[in-house]
Amino acid sequence: MAGAPLDFSGLRVELDVPGDFSSQAVACAQAAAQAVRLPDLDRTDLELVTVDPPGSMDLDQALHIAPCDHGYRVSYAIADVASFVPPASVLDSELQVRGETIYFPDARVPLHPTVLSEGAASLLPGQVRPAVLWQFDLDGFGEVTKVDVRRARVRSRARLDYAGVQASFEAGHPHAAVRLLPEVGALRLALARQRHAINLDLPAQEVERAGSSWTLRYRAPLPVESYNAEISLMTGMSAAQLMLRGGFGILRTVPPADSQTIDELRRIAPALGVAWPAGAAPGDVLAGLSRADSRQVAFLDHAASLLRGAAYVAFDGQPPEQPLHAGIGAPYAHATAPLRRLVDRYVSEICLAVQAGTPVPQWVRDRVPTLPASMATADHRAHAVDRAVLDLTEAWLLRDRIGQTFAAVVLSADGHGASISIDEPAIRALCTGTSLQPGQHIQARLVAADVATRTVRFELAGQ
Repeated sequence: MAGAPLDFSGLRVELDVPGDFSSQAVACAQAAAQAVRLPDLDRTDLELVTVDPPGSMDLDQALHIAPCDHGYRVSYAIADVASFVPPASVLDSELQVRGETIYFPDARVPLHPTVLSEGAASLLPGQVRPAVLWQFDLDGFGEVTKVDVRRARVRSRARLDYAGVQASFEAGHPHAAVRLLPEVGALRLALARQRHAINLDLPAQEVERAGSSWTLRYRAPLPVESYNAEISLMTGMSAAQLMLRGGFGILRTVPPADSQTIDELRRIAPALGVAWPAGAAPGDVLAGLSRADSRQVAFLDHAASLLRGAAYVAFDGQPPEQPLHAGIGAPYAHATAPLRRLVDRYVSEICLAVQAGTPVPQWVRDRVPTLPASMATADHRAHAVDRAVLDLTEAWLLRDRIGQTFAAVVLSADGHGASISIDEPAIRALCTGTSLQPGQHIQARLVAADVATRTVRFELAGQ
């Protein structure tokens, strides 16, 4: 493939991604890193570990699961970012603009200066850190019977990654701190089915290095990632309940799908080999589908319509009129990634106050009403970056292959064209052609791949 190498730097400018922190913000972060006060409660006895993608340094969560008489005790330490960010400081002002960490294949644009996100605030192994420590008692079915949250000093014992933990489970010698994670994770997944939670669980399209260049692949989540996500979801649901009890907070909501959306899915289900028993909820139908069946994958792609309308909703006094996250099947809040997402810091502070029976700090009360708009802007920027990165990579990988034919699967179609999926390289694109049907295997000819406009287009071969 001749020509210039793939370069993502232009996207950072085009999409108005924040650049370096100001020198004043960095100085504020450095001062906070050197002067942080550790909580009085010492829980460095907990054998916590972190589980993240390989190489991660911004470690938000550390986990320990132990058996007990009633079932399980889950300890989940979350980085105590509020201990490092003075309210109304220049650092805090710049964090409000950023909103969340932005990821590019070649760089990461962090929410916090790295002296905090990869240093003093990160739950790095062997380091004593301030944390917001959640502890859950679960019964033998995985149901939460008791929740406690308070500030504590903790020390992670190891920095683990998903692939390594998955391999250790399969080999039969997992780290003691997460030995029970598959057991608890499976119980929590079963409870999610009882809530009729909606989990699309489709392989993600990812850009990854290939020597000195880049390529695309589809990556399905490992079982350990699903189990670990259930711990985070449990924490978010508990945080939502605490805030609802306290009458103040901010929820992450997704409205239940309307009847028209569900009826449309039910209508196309038979053509894609999907059985929909009478009275079955959409999430229960999706849970039984095979991710190896192209027709059922096409159905799952359509089912993304069930999860439209995600928002952050602040409330003070009365709970929101619509408090649910339809994908989870319960009220939910973002609480477990404060190094990478702005809103989580505020959720932690509210939950700590409600648990302790103390007033929510005024700096939190002042800021929460503005958070939905700040997070909406940050989410829009992050989604635009993700889409632009994929579009650019697709066009760049295919730029010298115009006229070639590729095996593809139709994901959706409208009579004039279709959205298709190609396995190698891992491309999703538009294809013109008549009589295309979701789940259909076709041959698609590449007719356009423009790096400058980040566009790729196919046509049905033979038409």
